[in-house]
Amino acid sequence: MIYEGKKKIWSEYQKDIPDDHYFYARSCIRQMFFTASEQAFLEITRKLMGKDIFETEHHTTCGGIAYHCDAIPQETSMTIIARQFALMKKYGYENFVCSCITSFGLYNETLETWRRFPEVEAKVKEDLWESCHLEFAKPKFLAHTCDLIYKYRERIASMAKYRLVNVKTGRPLRVVEHIGCHYSKMFPSKGFGGAEYPYVLVGMVESWGGEIIDYPERRHCCGFGFRQYFIQSDRGYSLANTYKKFESMEPYEPDMIITNCPGCTYFMDRWQYVIAETQGKTYGGKGHGIPVLTYEEVAGLVLGYDPWDLGLQTHQVGSEPLLDKMGIKYDPAKKYLGVNGKFIGEPEKSPC
Repeated sequence: MIYEGKKKIWSEYQKDIPDDHYFYARSCIRQMFFTASEQAFLEITRKLMGKDIFETEHHTTCGGIAYHCDAIPQETSMTIIARQFALMKKYGYENFVCSCITSFGLYNETLETWRRFPEVEAKVKEDLWESCHLEFAKPKFLAHTCDLIYKYRERIASMAKYRLVNVKTGRPLRVVEHIGCHYSKMFPSKGFGGAEYPYVLVGMVESWGGEIIDYPERRHCCGFGFRQYFIQSDRGYSLANTYKKFESMEPYEPDMIITNCPGCTYFMDRWQYVIAETQGKTYGGKGHGIPVLTYEEVAGLVLGYDPWDLGLQTHQVGSEPLLDKMGIKYDPAKKYLGVNGKFIGEPEKSPC
């Protein structure tokens, strides 16, 4: 009975999402921090998988950062989101996929608000028409981009040129997966595996040959927290959260960290540099930090993409130790060359 009950609960946290035909909304902060990740997503889904992923230059930010920082009211963010959904309908789509975890959480919050309070939905519909003259619509399916890479994970594995395996020892790489809080903590049924045991990144890692590490602070926030970072005097709270996670995972000697949230990737990458500078401590062994990668970057490495085309040079923590373990060939001289082969400048050397 206990086993059957667990199966029933687990089944409630599985998502049946369409295989194809999505209206795609980019992330404002991902385009600033890890610009190549979204391009890698489009390369993989469109060119390798042959999927119809449509985007338009007319879409905007979801307003999530301003909303969570109390800079705009919820009604404003809902109208912005209604415009996104209206563009989806205008271009003939009913499946919506977004690149940002904050957007994903806010879209779900908005749809749930409209469901529970139809009078709010009616007001937003009026505001949308008055401000944009666009027809109101709601997506039939809402997904996050990591959901699609998860859905295609076995196909990616079948096309893999590299695996998450140490080529020198033959052992699976030890991987920490970190799930953005807004993926399934707000609405557990919206993420693969729910809030406590989300499987979306675990499934990728296991399909591509890696081993997932469980550690005490596995579900602890990365430390971003919006207002606890955007207010400069509060940034110590952000750093303290990230420091707690690294101290907890250190005994398990992870080879890499994979995340599905741009903020999480950014802070778990950048704060390692701050910790190294202020405390002289690194967590990846031999004076290096632990490489922190987006799921698109990991998928790209597995598929044989050039690490610098994936944008790994934009990370604070160097990825070379990970590339060497996987047996990936790369040219160190091309690390800081732009798309035209012109040298774009090299950052100061860091302890990571």
